[in-house]
Amino acid sequence: MDIGIIGGGASGLAAALSARESLDNRVTVFERQNRVGRKLLATGNGRCNLTNRNAAPEHYHGGDPSFAGPALARFGPEDTLRWFASLGLVTRTEPSGRVYPLSDTAGSVVDVLRLALEARDGKTVCALPVAHAEKRGGKFLVAGALGEEYSFDRLIVACGGMAGARVGGVRAGYDLLAGFGHAVTDLRPSLVQLRTENTWTRPLKGVRTQARLTLERNGAVLATAEGEVQFADYGVTGPGVYDLSRAASTAGPGCAVVLRLLPEMDKVDIIQYMINKRDDFPDYKAENILNGALHNSIARTVLRRAQIPQEARLWALSDGALGQIAETLCRYELPLTGTLGFEDAQVTAGGTETSGFDPETLESRLVPGLYACGEVLDVDGDCGGYNLQWAWSSGRLAGLAAGGLLEALS
Repeated sequence: MDIGIIGGGASGLAAALSARESLDNRVTVFERQNRVGRKLLATGNGRCNLTNRNAAPEHYHGGDPSFAGPALARFGPEDTLRWFASLGLVTRTEPSGRVYPLSDTAGSVVDVLRLALEARDGKTVCALPVAHAEKRGGKFLVAGALGEEYSFDRLIVACGGMAGARVGGVRAGYDLLAGFGHAVTDLRPSLVQLRTENTWTRPLKGVRTQARLTLERNGAVLATAEGEVQFADYGVTGPGVYDLSRAASTAGPGCAVVLRLLPEMDKVDIIQYMINKRDDFPDYKAENILNGALHNSIARTVLRRAQIPQEARLWALSDGALGQIAETLCRYELPLTGTLGFEDAQVTAGGTETSGFDPETLESRLVPGLYACGEVLDVDGDCGGYNLQWAWSSGRLAGLAAGGLLEALS
């Protein structure tokens, strides 16, 4: 069987290797860039957080988050790690459940996939943007931008999404599937930095801290997250911010990001900490009242925001002043103005509507023999390896199903 795969990223390579597990299947991977896996090289800041051992449907989003369940159940994190081990990749797991190649470089992941496909005689056609695809007379015809034409029995669309535009994110896959009659949702950047009013972030540019985050509108909590936050001149970034970004990208105007600094301490504990500091070191300057608990730059900015003179002596600070400092620490509010764009996003929120595909095979309900996998579908995961796990799970399912090998997953 001849199987065409449009997209040489994570899900496309997984699909190709899976389909090629039968020598009766011939696979051709089309990649618009000069080499396969280029976008994969940029994941995890070049380290490639290739999965998370905690991957489960509750970490995924979209119009129907349960759609990811069958693929994850058939090929979950442990299956993925055994599969990569069979390709020669050595990995390590962090306490959080995030898994990285032992080499700590994404190139190792790309290399084992690329070399394995070469060893199995999989064909790759690089630097070829696919301009058009259609089904005619029982065959799928794929046309390149310069008029090249190829014919296949089965076609898998694995083009990825619009995220990471600098390293290859495009909307081509959505357009190809729309040409087959599939509906596409609104597309928004996710796992992306947040733009906020920057009066209280710009002075802290580059400073990192742990925080509890809430996305609020008029006092109503829309989403929560917790983790590292890094301040920037445009707003905030970091893993905790990324987990909040999907909700922020779809929330609309009038929202604020509220940071709870010192998240391990409640307001009463914070006030008592400062009272103890005042009692023990009454001649300290106010700028030193949070020394030992918080980054000095953040502490000074909190005092400015709370309108506490930096040079005041601790003995001169009233309980009311300490309460104002504690309130600022517990509600460091940043009005939301938007997100950075697809160029900076790690994943696309939205995609091709999953109702048009069978979750057990990822075959189109509209066009028999057409499959889709990875980010081009309306499935996106939390930060921490979940999106690459979806790429491996869905790519393998699509490849095996298209190649008539689905029983290999049982």
